[in-house]
Amino acid sequence: MKINGNYLNLKESYLFSDIAKKTAAYKTANPDADIIRLGIGDVTLPLCQAVVDALHMAADEMGKKETFRGYGPEQGYDFLKDAIRDYYKSEDGVSLEADEVFISDGAKSDLGNILDILSRDNTVLVPDPVYPVYVDTNIMDDRRIVYMSGNAENGFLPLPDDAVDADVIYICSPNNPTGAAYDKAGLKKWVDYARAKNALILFDAAYESFITTPGLVRSIYEIEGARECAIEFCSFSKIAGFTGTRCGWTVVPESLVYDGVKLNRLWLRRQTTKFNGVSYPVQRAAAAVFTPEGRAQIKENLDYYRNNAKTITDALDKLGIWYTGGINSPYIWLRCPNDMKSWDFFDLLLTKANVVGTPGAGFGANGEGFFRLTAFGDRDRTAEAAERIVKLLG
Repeated sequence: MKINGNYLNLKESYLFSDIAKKTAAYKTANPDADIIRLGIGDVTLPLCQAVVDALHMAADEMGKKETFRGYGPEQGYDFLKDAIRDYYKSEDGVSLEADEVFISDGAKSDLGNILDILSRDNTVLVPDPVYPVYVDTNIMDDRRIVYMSGNAENGFLPLPDDAVDADVIYICSPNNPTGAAYDKAGLKKWVDYARAKNALILFDAAYESFITTPGLVRSIYEIEGARECAIEFCSFSKIAGFTGTRCGWTVVPESLVYDGVKLNRLWLRRQTTKFNGVSYPVQRAAAAVFTPEGRAQIKENLDYYRNNAKTITDALDKLGIWYTGGINSPYIWLRCPNDMKSWDFFDLLLTKANVVGTPGAGFGANGEGFFRLTAFGDRDRTAEAAERIVKLLG
């Protein structure tokens, strides 16, 4: 028996594990320290009432013989797929067929699992800085990875270079970690590039619900030609606080054809073989997100996090610190003051302000010298963290 030796090419530990270890060590040495965590992108508000009511109702159904449900369809129940299709139509003007929507346990899983249907001989193009999952899942399969440079000069929104060849392209907008979001013109350039190269775009739209600025794109299918070159991944984690409940969806258009084969058919075959589907109560809860009551309650939660983001950006504006994100995104990506390295700034904030963020260097070489803060914290604690940062750096 031989192991998959590609795993030995991964970094020793995941970025957020390193942050947790350093924070825990500091807390052990300083037990009285009042640490505020603005690092990992986990939500803090509870599930909204419409979602909780749907969970309870579905759990009650599972406890009665007349309404009990066993194995469900691996690709998801029609009631949830139809709710998602209605959401796309009303929010983005995008029409989807039922068999193009696949329910998952979250965008992260499918962003990795989709590689099962793609050749290991493909060259993968990822942004730098980048969500580590895009890189690590391809290292596990020993694919060739090339990078597109995101930087302050291009607003961390790199555009395609015709001199670079790629088969698979990762785009996240609004971006994790930078919070930057493409407009239609920018994404049209990527769609045109992908079609010219016969490449596939993997579009991570996990943060689409935070977009408020007109002209920015919530779904890549708003762009002409995207149905012929893009798969879209989305999640209930950020729109509805499902980080601990686990549900998302993936859109694989019927018109996606490579090597004469529909990717939709391959993905369906993969899912029915390797995935047993998301539980019925969770799918009922997810469908409640799109009811009038659910939409209203979730807007309150999203506004809560948007206000947190403004609290952080107001503090950075006061300090004169450059940043992206904070608008149309729960993430604020800032330049470390005084040309500090990312991990040095992490240590400074932790030890002098008792605030935890995420070093940009953990997201790639272009992240060095930058730092990510998240708006997903408690309102009062976020305000306290902002005050501490201003006091420390002012």
